[in-house]
Amino acid sequence: MVGGSNRVTDKDLESQFSLHQQNLEQMEIHKVALPQGNQSTWKSLKQRFGEVFFPDDPLHQFKNQTFFKKLVLGLQYLFPIFHWGSEYSLDLLKSDAISGLTIASLAIPQGISYAKLANLPPIIGLYSSFVPPLIYSVLGSSRDLAVGPVSIASLVMGSMLRDAVSPEQQPMLYLQLAFTATFFAGVFQASLGFLRLGFIVDFLSKPTLIGFMGGAAIIVSLQQLKGLLGIVHFTTKMQFIPVMTSVFQHRHEWAWQTIVMGTSFLLFLLITRHISMRRPKLFWVSAAAPLSCVILSTIVSFAFKAQHHGITVIGHLQKGVNPPSGNMLYFHGSFLGLAIKTGIVTGILSLTEGIAVGRTFASLKNYQIDGNKEMMAIGIMNMAGSCASCYVTTGSFSRSAVNYNAGSKTAVSNIVMASAVLVTMLFLMPLFYYTPNVILSAIIITAVIGLIDFGAAIRLWKVDKLDFLAFTSAFFGVLFISVQGGLAIAIGISVFKILIQVTRPNTVVKGVIPGSHSYRSLGQYKEASRVPHFLILGIESPIYFANSTYLQERILRWIREEEETAQKSQYPIKYVILDMAAVSGIDTSGLDTLMELKKILGKKSLELVLANPVAAVAEKLYKSEAWELFSSEGLYMTVAEAIAAISSVEKFYP
Repeated sequence: MVGGSNRVTDKDLESQFSLHQQNLEQMEIHKVALPQGNQSTWKSLKQRFGEVFFPDDPLHQFKNQTFFKKLVLGLQYLFPIFHWGSEYSLDLLKSDAISGLTIASLAIPQGISYAKLANLPPIIGLYSSFVPPLIYSVLGSSRDLAVGPVSIASLVMGSMLRDAVSPEQQPMLYLQLAFTATFFAGVFQASLGFLRLGFIVDFLSKPTLIGFMGGAAIIVSLQQLKGLLGIVHFTTKMQFIPVMTSVFQHRHEWAWQTIVMGTSFLLFLLITRHISMRRPKLFWVSAAAPLSCVILSTIVSFAFKAQHHGITVIGHLQKGVNPPSGNMLYFHGSFLGLAIKTGIVTGILSLTEGIAVGRTFASLKNYQIDGNKEMMAIGIMNMAGSCASCYVTTGSFSRSAVNYNAGSKTAVSNIVMASAVLVTMLFLMPLFYYTPNVILSAIIITAVIGLIDFGAAIRLWKVDKLDFLAFTSAFFGVLFISVQGGLAIAIGISVFKILIQVTRPNTVVKGVIPGSHSYRSLGQYKEASRVPHFLILGIESPIYFANSTYLQERILRWIREEEETAQKSQYPIKYVILDMAAVSGIDTSGLDTLMELKKILGKKSLELVLANPVAAVAEKLYKSEAWELFSSEGLYMTVAEAIAAISSVEKFYP
């Protein structure tokens, strides 16, 4: 029930509503209209289908165009490079070349580091920074998305595959499963885009995603203690307690040389990151820092023969472009289910991150990206990548931010980056032989630390406690259960929240705002007053099979509570008005509930009245028995007209 701030004495009510009744007497009563035009079932289904799957009306641009123009528009729609390529200029190339070379300096060390995170050979990270960006530059619609391996997808793939197959004992099988998982990730992503089912990805809400990524970032960082401390025998588990236990159980393996080098470069990377965050114009400081660390540490390692002093190095990396890997895809055997499951999970995560990053930077430059086209582009990119020795890739936030700040204009920046990676693979691979592994750990920690967003947690606590619960559940689920368990919790909570909102919709008691014909929630507006003899209830959701029983029980409870209150006054309720303004739809179960409520209240000498039904609801009422049950004296265009019509007959107020 509402607080006492809305309660007034019977005498006050009588004087207020005597005046209100005088205003209502002048009101004209209108009939509830049905939707104009009688559409056939086929047309109605076609329109509904279009609204669900084609809300952006992608074929609108083809209307009233010549065949040749339609052909050109079709090519531009399928291959966005034809759209901006026709207007490309030397000035744009200069900007894209600078941004492409800048993100290449970040992509090369990150690619090697993230491959390690996925338990893959370092060269796979470079392969994945070459082919996928080229494909995306042709198919993608974002001008700022920098494509390549990302930390979270790498972590999840490494964690899920390692649970069943050891990358040390069965490296070839592990590599096959990684490529196969990438293929299925691409199939899943492209299918969502082609079938225009991108809304499925939205089931992973932002609070749960923030919690999941924050927990995963901490786990990733803790796992890098192996490299930072020089530990040889380290746990393969991905939970907080086993990782920390392993760190202290192997204290005798800590190498002070590794610790000094690792912490020094880690501090350097964190300082450069802080500088770039404080002064965005100095973005190049943090962008160039990882490659600078790789070069400097490699020189130090080579000069002092670090491998002889307890500091492990990357070792030999194969020169050359991506070898084909289509023959390595694993489509049979006992691990096929694992590859499919890993592909779907990493596909969802990489798709969510890629589209979110693309939309973020598109909004900053005031242009639109097509979510379904992006899904197809990322999916095709991963399918092709799986046949070219690449693992799951998507748009990286850190690299895309650098790309944006460096002044990228088009997707050519991805082509420039891929070209720089190609030159590295062809000519510079021997230079990485003496690169210390500890540097890769420092680079990974610096990259993922930005995923921990405690400011978002504070905002969630202030605004929505249920969102905060979703955040903390996903966060601690990753830390103490597993990465997969945390993701399952995140998705489960997101779906549970939807179910709660669908099956337990909000209902409010409404009152009139003095001096107006506006009826608002008593809990929101202190000045709103109850209308004697009327209980006005607002339903703030569609009425479907999933919530119709709950709504019936909740409405009857409102009536019972109101009757208990009315016993203390001289104004017992006689009419229950349901304000249907926020009821956007109703199904047969909802219609049955309304008719059953009408009968139940009739036995209590109460009348149920419907007010302000929207077109879709009015049409369903008309096509059912409910129209005859309500239409004569139980269906009105507004709440004010319902009260005016009933009061003129009942003469409630002198």
